[in-house]
Amino acid sequence: QVQLVESGGGLVQAGGSLRLSCAASGSISSFNVMGWYRQAPGKQREFVAIITSSGSTSYTSSVKGRFTISRDNVKNTVYLQMNSLKPEDTAVYYCKAEVRSVVRSDDYWGQGTQVTVSS
Repeated sequence: QVQLVESGGGLVQAGGSLRLSCAASGSISSFNVMGWYRQAPGKQREFVAIITSSGSTSYTSSVKGRFTISRDNVKNTVYLQMNSLKPEDTAVYYCKAEVRSVVRSDDYWGQGTQVTVSS
């Protein structure tokens, strides 16, 4: 069973930075895509950033230029570096791993880590 464990959340002032980590129980090389999603109070979970097994990245427009997703295949960890944080970035951030093949389609989620940005 795949386990994803997020860490690195916390309380930060607007303009500050945080780095989230998502540690996988197995090799992240087996995942086609890994990503970060977030859910603010009273809102639906939304896409933040993804990174593919080949290293391609994609971001939602509101975080482009401020957030950077990266992966370390040796440590089996995906990171989200968040700079210039804004109060609207406040949310629970979730890590997601996807496996896609002809015979398999699985999604795995972490438990989430709280990010709070004060104004």
